[in-house]
Amino acid sequence: MRTFAVAATLAGLLIAGCSNHWGAPIAALSYDAGWRPLPIKAWVLNDGVSAQAMSLCPRDSCARQGFAALLSFEGKRADAMEQALAADPARLARAFARPASRDPSQAKAKPRPKTTTEVARFAADGGHGLLVEIAAAATGKRAATAILYGRSEGRLVLALAVSPDPDSARQDALAAWRSR
Repeated sequence: MRTFAVAATLAGLLIAGCSNHWGAPIAALSYDAGWRPLPIKAWVLNDGVSAQAMSLCPRDSCARQGFAALLSFEGKRADAMEQALAADPARLARAFARPASRDPSQAKAKPRPKTTTEVARFAADGGHGLLVEIAAAATGKRAATAILYGRSEGRLVLALAVSPDPDSARQDALAAWRSR
């Protein structure tokens, strides 16, 4: 599903673009449970964005695959991200449902599968939360992204998780949030 493709692409870019510098693991997402920390220390990010921890639970070692990350934003990037996350949930749902930009040189793009997108707000451990669920109309397959965010020492701290199950996405995002 698109959400897992994004997470897998992100994980691949991290591994390919990094030297062998591992970030701190997300404590509640243990190696014994199949979670693998990703190398992040040499990851080149845009100014004002940094990664504290990222973990992947791949299909071959987990009953329930997933991705979790703890990021921080500073300055104008923090303000812009916070404003985007505080937007109207219907607007966020449309943004998540929009297809990724395509290369204009492609002759004819494949038709997109029909999906439904729902966005709900929640709060946990002093953070503001968003839960985004995307479901394929034809197959019923689902994916969820949970995001917890809040300010700390002038920075915007963001924990996110991607999972096939919305409850798992929330739990994994909360685990990343608690590791800050």
